[in-house]
Amino acid sequence: MPVSVIFGGQFGSEGKGKVAHYFAKELKAKAVIRVGGPNSGHTVIKPNGEALVLKQLPTASILDNVYCIISSGSYINVDILLKEVLQTGIKDEFLYIDPFAVIITEEDILNESKNGLKESIGSTGSGIGSALSNRVNRMSSLRFAKDVEALSKYICNTKSMVRHFLLDNERIIIEGTQGFGLSLLHSDLYPYTTSRDTSAAAFVSEAGISPLDVDDVIMVIRTYPIRVGGNSGPLPKEINWEKVTNDSKSKFPLIEFTSVTNKVRRVAEFDAEVVKRAIEVNNPTKIVLNHCDYFDLSGNELLKSQLIISKVKEIENLINSRIGYLGLDRDSIVERNLYANNTIAKVLK
Repeated sequence: MPVSVIFGGQFGSEGKGKVAHYFAKELKAKAVIRVGGPNSGHTVIKPNGEALVLKQLPTASILDNVYCIISSGSYINVDILLKEVLQTGIKDEFLYIDPFAVIITEEDILNESKNGLKESIGSTGSGIGSALSNRVNRMSSLRFAKDVEALSKYICNTKSMVRHFLLDNERIIIEGTQGFGLSLLHSDLYPYTTSRDTSAAAFVSEAGISPLDVDDVIMVIRTYPIRVGGNSGPLPKEINWEKVTNDSKSKFPLIEFTSVTNKVRRVAEFDAEVVKRAIEVNNPTKIVLNHCDYFDLSGNELLKSQLIISKVKEIENLINSRIGYLGLDRDSIVERNLYANNTIAKVLK
């Protein structure tokens, strides 16, 4: 059965939204399922060049005729979701929400503000941890999507819907959130983790799909891994954005802000250890390396392309795995072989 699962191999913000959008088009996906919740922002570039950050909807929501599904393993901030429906212009008939997706309440957000997690571990304070805790503790006050009138027109048994698509041999994509290095179950950095497991297997479970349906596991990593700003936990080989700017020979300062909290991201040089653990647990069939443009922003395209291929080979040797796709800027992804062949052609000229 044709299911692709997309997960992050570092600490989040690897560019999974861009990758999910790319493969939704490339694989002609019938539907994209978003799991997790609004503590993770996925960025996609609209046809007019505008960057759109989505915290609830899959990035494929800006595509025509792709069903967008929010699964029962999701956590919904209703105000954020309805705002994104307007921003994307998604038609009602292409958005479906499982009745047992959990609603994040104002009380959940307040609880996370009171418990000090923002200060102690760099939590986004989005209320997901509190809502998840209420779910695990089986609190009678827990609200589901089926209990919210504003969502009623989108409510659907998404498990049955997805199974119907799979029986018709349609491609389904699961858009995972955050990064494997933040997994509540598998990270060695506890308590500096998120409130859920962030492995490919967990995303399949949250989507309501059998592991036997999966034939494609896509790991997304980036050349310079990041963590959110503040006291968010260890980041091996941490540097600063000034060094990234200087090393890239950029003519303008490079700096990134988190899409949810708008804090300056912490940044580091590439470290293979968390990526190798992610490969060990998730066994990806495809690997995408984003932010390859950070290797050289001097403006010399021939030198840049040669340097990128050289750096990619270095990273492949470090992680003992082949990288199949390269993210070259904020919205482009290219197959590594096509990029390498193009580079060779330039040299032969």
